[in-house]
Amino acid sequence: MDLQHINFSDIFPILPVKDAVLFPRMVVPLLLTEEAYIQLSKDVMQKDRLLIIAMLKDDPQPESGKGPIYPIGTLARVIKRSKVDEDLFLLVQGLTRIEITEIESDKLYRLAKIRKLENIVQSGKEIEALVSNLLSVFSELVHSSPYLPDELIHLARNMDDPADLADIIAANLNIACLKKQAILEKLDIKERLEKTTLFLNEELEVSKMGQEIQSQVKKGMDKSQREYYLREQLKAIQNELGMEKEDPGEIQELKAKLAAKRLPEAVQKVAEKELEKLSKMNPSASEYTVTSIYLGWLLDLPWSESTADLLDIQKAEEVLNRHHYGLEKIKKRILEYLAVRKLNPRHKGSILCLVGPPGTGKTSLGRSIAEAMGRKFVRISLGGVHDEAEIRGHRRTYVGALPGRIIHGLKKAGSNNPVFMLDEIDKIGSDFRGDPADALLEVLDPEQNFSFSDHYLEVEFDLSKIMFITTANRLDTIPGPLQDRMEVLELAGYTEEEKVHIARQFLVPRQLQEHGLEAEKIKFTHPAIHKIISGYTREAGVRNLEREIGGICRGLARKIASGGQDIFTIKPGRIAEYRGVPQFSFDIAERTSVPGVATGMAWTPTGGDILFVEATMMPGRKSLVLTGQLGEVMKESAQAALSYLRSKAKTFGIAEDFYQDHDLHIHVPAGGIPKDGPSAGVTMLTALASLLTCRPIKSDFAMTGEVTLRGDVLPVGGIKEKVLAAKRSGIKHVILPERNRKDLEEIPANVRKGLNIHYVKKMEEVLDMALDAPIGPSCN
Repeated sequence: MDLQHINFSDIFPILPVKDAVLFPRMVVPLLLTEEAYIQLSKDVMQKDRLLIIAMLKDDPQPESGKGPIYPIGTLARVIKRSKVDEDLFLLVQGLTRIEITEIESDKLYRLAKIRKLENIVQSGKEIEALVSNLLSVFSELVHSSPYLPDELIHLARNMDDPADLADIIAANLNIACLKKQAILEKLDIKERLEKTTLFLNEELEVSKMGQEIQSQVKKGMDKSQREYYLREQLKAIQNELGMEKEDPGEIQELKAKLAAKRLPEAVQKVAEKELEKLSKMNPSASEYTVTSIYLGWLLDLPWSESTADLLDIQKAEEVLNRHHYGLEKIKKRILEYLAVRKLNPRHKGSILCLVGPPGTGKTSLGRSIAEAMGRKFVRISLGGVHDEAEIRGHRRTYVGALPGRIIHGLKKAGSNNPVFMLDEIDKIGSDFRGDPADALLEVLDPEQNFSFSDHYLEVEFDLSKIMFITTANRLDTIPGPLQDRMEVLELAGYTEEEKVHIARQFLVPRQLQEHGLEAEKIKFTHPAIHKIISGYTREAGVRNLEREIGGICRGLARKIASGGQDIFTIKPGRIAEYRGVPQFSFDIAERTSVPGVATGMAWTPTGGDILFVEATMMPGRKSLVLTGQLGEVMKESAQAALSYLRSKAKTFGIAEDFYQDHDLHIHVPAGGIPKDGPSAGVTMLTALASLLTCRPIKSDFAMTGEVTLRGDVLPVGGIKEKVLAAKRSGIKHVILPERNRKDLEEIPANVRKGLNIHYVKKMEEVLDMALDAPIGPSCN
């Protein structure tokens, strides 16, 4: 509105305000609550919209809006009159400074005569310096004050009139209204700039002091205060969002568990820290579930829970004998372990590794050991495990992380000293995820496993109280460092008599019970079990024997369920009725009836077996053909055997030029099975000698041993398994290297009974014993 069109000689209504000062050109909203001023607003809106804004003075006995006012005020124009809910607002704009010269109060509100006040304008360097300083201080205050927008700096710098600059800065300062009134009353531009600068500097100092105090307060705030503040904020946010409040039930349950649990000091600290962190989390957060599961593992593990060992040696021996027949060496070692534990409870002991063919009772032996000691039994299978994390667990940073199998087994056992069986340790592998065998180095080392650290738990667990037992079918696939940590106990295959005892004492009663048959009405005769063993199984263990017995029991169960007789005696002649024709027969005599076929003995991971070596000769050009999936070592043994015979041809009555126009072919049947090793050297040489001398090998002879170019017979391994295989196959004479004589001590006397063991040092001895009379000059 142009001030030239205002008649300053008119009478204008007064709108007094508390704690507010209106400067020219400023726009402010005013709240009207009294009827008198509501009526005032109606009147000015109907007239010229002009009114006087003046600040009330402090009054000891104030009447609502009727007290004394400051004579210097601002003539203002009403821009807008609006009603929000029940409140009435006026939006007014200051026009110019005025002085109230006379007041009339004969109506609801006061009226006044005014005089327009003019600024005392000054110019020059001093005014320019004051303006520059004012802008600089104001810019600094805006940057340091959160309540002043940065746009004010741009607005202030665009003000051309120093008077207007002082007004706009004063209007936006957070200072007392009396100070603003003092600036409003200054008509001299210099004085107004100086006053504004003074108050502005005071405000800047206050702002700086506030920042320093705030910084000191933040530094002085300890962790608990910050956490309390954040917790209160989180609660407020949850309430605003309508989220469910945290259910303290789970937290209380975990606290009760922690209080009742006897944890090691280090574990106790970790559990308390995690529980405190959990209590501050939002239950809907993913970290809440992760931490809750982790605490559950910590509190469920048997850190101090253990079972008392039953160190009664006689009772332990009784338990072992009740569940297992034979295995005297194994039982002796276990009883020695218990005896040492009885005399020295702190003895760590060694890690036992039971090595033997399948079906020899390695796993069930672990259960018997646990029963004999009065401990819990845990078994985990390592067959096919390729990931190191299966042993050590995954770190909690991974989604779905869990502890490894060792910790899982301990939780399942509920005690920290179970008998822990690691089954099939020879069948673990490795890939890009690591080698589980490396992780087992710590688990199976009594000098290290007292502080085993699972990646998931990240706290040490004492494994030294656990009795670890491992099982394997073979040793050559177990890494050397891991094998070095274990005491190897070999379980050889069972003899036929041992199998008969096992069948009568364990297998038959178990199968009768599993098939719902009454033991009093079903009887397996001794010869029938012998028939099953010799005609239907050819194994070192008794697993297939139990299957065959189970097959007979199924046939009996069908007959009884069909309403037939319920009393049966199983004799050898009735076995084929249930299991068909025998799968194995003794055809050694038939196969070795011609020259060039020798019977050897071999060791396999599933026990011992016999093998035949066949040799033949045909016209050719001095080549040696080897077939039957033979390994490199076995091929070299054949070459050595041929070289020995060529060098000794005259001695054995062989034509010295036999190899000149002929080819030799050595074949080892069962060509689908790979074969290797030096122990077939004696057998190959004997087969070649038989072929070249036309002397068949005696059918009841079997042999093993490594041969040299000088004809020496060197010792080999697996003697017990080989001898047992020969016994099962009906062999009467066994030829062994002289240096293997000591290995016969492991073979029971009842097995050696009926076997003639011949010990040799030279091949000449082997040929003298094994070769029969010549059958004629044209045997080839």
